[in-house]
Amino acid sequence: MKKFVVEDKFWDVFPKAKIGVIISLGVDNHKKEIGKYEEIIMAAEKEAMKHIQGAEFSENKVIKVWREAFQKFKTKKGVRSSIEALLKRVHNGNHIGSINPLVDIYNTISLKYGLPCGGEDIDTFVGHIRLTRAVGDEEFIPLGSDENAPPYEGEVIYKDDAGAICRCWNWREAVRTALTESTTNAFLCLELVDENRYEEFEQALKELEEMVSANIGGTSTIYVLDADHREVLIKE
Repeated sequence: MKKFVVEDKFWDVFPKAKIGVIISLGVDNHKKEIGKYEEIIMAAEKEAMKHIQGAEFSENKVIKVWREAFQKFKTKKGVRSSIEALLKRVHNGNHIGSINPLVDIYNTISLKYGLPCGGEDIDTFVGHIRLTRAVGDEEFIPLGSDENAPPYEGEVIYKDDAGAICRCWNWREAVRTALTESTTNAFLCLELVDENRYEEFEQALKELEEMVSANIGGTSTIYVLDADHREVLIKE
């Protein structure tokens, strides 16, 4: 049995946050129609421009709210939220590119709605997965590296019993749990800190689930965690 638990240490800092979770079981994540996903992402990139209309990049609402959130815990210098990183690439005219269906789908939703979205392979989790604040000694091998880069004490992270899964909340994920073409059971998450955007958040979750089901099959279930609902069963 595996659970996803959002711990008190997180809610103490972000009491009004919402964490949307989609558990997708039995999916086929192999690349079959690369061109289709390229088109979907490119369409989302165009739509994402609505989130960066302000002349000052950092003052655009969907970026500013996450910069303010990251100021509430210790982070590595220069670290930005995943949605800011995506929007910056689009703003600079750089195409996101296709990786695999699950990643392409969650990047599409992230761009379209201006919300951080990510995912992990459930079958790689060791024990329960938690959104919490780091002890500071958790092992973390980021994508694109083979060196351990543990989080700071107090940093907001996703973790399991083997170490950190994603550092600085949604900044950088571990290679150990990354979604690959071999993934059949996926944990997808969508994060909200701006309580005024709850309707958009709900719509984004719904569309994410629909895109996964329509494109790569499986059985998907949506959950929303908040300060009153702090855990969910991922897999029996």
